[in-house]
Amino acid sequence: MMTINTTSSEAGADRRTFAIISHPDAGKTTLTEKLLYFAGAIRMAGHIKSRGEQRRTQSDWLAMERARGISVSSSVMTFEHAGLTFNLLDTPGHHDFSEDTYRTLSAVDSAIMVIDAAKGIESQTRKLFEVCRLRDIPIITFINKMDREGRDPLELLDEIESTLALDVSPITWPVGSGVNFHGCFDLRQSKFYTSSAGRGGAYDLDLALTGIHDPELDRIVPPDVASAFRESAELASSVYLPFDPKSFLQGHMTPVLFGSALKDFPLPRLLEVLAEYAPAPQPQPAEPRPIRPEENRVTGFVFKVQANMDANHRDRVAFVRLCSGRFRRGMRLKHVRSGRALAVNNPIFFFARERDLAEEAYPGDIIGIPNHGTLRVGDALCEGDDVRFTGLPNFAPEVLRRIRLDDPIRGKQLKRALNDFAEEGVTQVFDLVSGSGAIIGAVGQLQLDVLSDRMQSEYGIRVGLEPAPYATARWVRSKDESAFKLFIERERHSIARDRDGEPVFLARNAWELSHTKDKWPAIEFLETRERSG
Repeated sequence: MMTINTTSSEAGADRRTFAIISHPDAGKTTLTEKLLYFAGAIRMAGHIKSRGEQRRTQSDWLAMERARGISVSSSVMTFEHAGLTFNLLDTPGHHDFSEDTYRTLSAVDSAIMVIDAAKGIESQTRKLFEVCRLRDIPIITFINKMDREGRDPLELLDEIESTLALDVSPITWPVGSGVNFHGCFDLRQSKFYTSSAGRGGAYDLDLALTGIHDPELDRIVPPDVASAFRESAELASSVYLPFDPKSFLQGHMTPVLFGSALKDFPLPRLLEVLAEYAPAPQPQPAEPRPIRPEENRVTGFVFKVQANMDANHRDRVAFVRLCSGRFRRGMRLKHVRSGRALAVNNPIFFFARERDLAEEAYPGDIIGIPNHGTLRVGDALCEGDDVRFTGLPNFAPEVLRRIRLDDPIRGKQLKRALNDFAEEGVTQVFDLVSGSGAIIGAVGQLQLDVLSDRMQSEYGIRVGLEPAPYATARWVRSKDESAFKLFIERERHSIARDRDGEPVFLARNAWELSHTKDKWPAIEFLETRERSG
């Protein structure tokens, strides 16, 4: 059974709940594995597409993730290091799963942003950063793949400042790059992180130096590499601001570490920075008031639901971010949406696919609650007065499809599977009020690929996805009840209901959507709808 440190205050001062965000292929999953390895949470770090089941990547557990070498679901991993409890949320990097990522970022207090040294800031990185900015999430930047040929470090820092409007403060600086990469120098501690095997080796050696001009560096590093390093490091130290913890916590500054996740540079230092500077649990936006971690009564919200994590048990697990109070196994908490009491008898802590019973948990912790469809994303659990957490929206899908069931007698199983996937956020299901079937909505094509793959592997159902006569969807509402009723009647052929019964307008193209908006000025057409629990 997993033991969790409870020596600090019950406000969660010893918790660090963070996400790792990046563009696909920047090395996020490798970094996740290596952080777990250096924290002592696993004995061997897996690698994407490595040989042998024992070396499979720990945090990617869907068959499609393993086959394609991508993350399409959010994994949660709890581990202890340096007297702190870390809750790591490994978000999907692929843009087709941005909705799942958005909800995951609602459950963290800080983030590590991974940037490819050769590519710099890419589109998905920028989008995820903007989500973090909306929530004032402090960001630590890790510029990865310095062991490969890449862009100039100063150029990369300038791009971060100009593109993201974020002050940068370098913590570690690369000594060489590509084939000439010899390690990283800690500008704050005057340590040289290098390899006893020399150039190209994995990190395993710390050298305490007097500064960047210590002659010991010349004994290890070729003169041209050392000279170039000193010149750029001196320039960086004079140009960029010293690290300011207050500015970091306000979301205005990011500490930057250059390194190589593949070669382990300088991942123990990254853990140190995370432990020292990342914030403890923060107040969570809610109604009628924000929830503060030091409050005595237990509160939490569901930010993710995952079905069939264990194919042998056909389970459904709700991931809950605890926001206040001391949670204990067996507690009865109020399920605000239904108004009923829920006995939480088998809460779990996660380590990718592995799990342990959670005897108690504190603000910032992520627990899983097995259930049979009772809990949905956005649901609130609490002791005492009702609370509704905000900031967990549904997004209008960008791809709409009809689903074709190859075996008609599996209709009941299909309905159950679609309900499971809708709860997870893999897809959305819209039932046409005209009675002519259901429309499947997704943010991107990869979500549909996951749907088809999991339908067959988890439910034994073969389905086909066919073009739908609609191109886009918008939730609709109006303050004018009579106008809204007339709109629903007149546009009945284009109206559907989502899984919560909310009305949705399905447009055949952008022109029809624009025309309908002009035709019905009293109606609001919404791209997002707040989930409520």
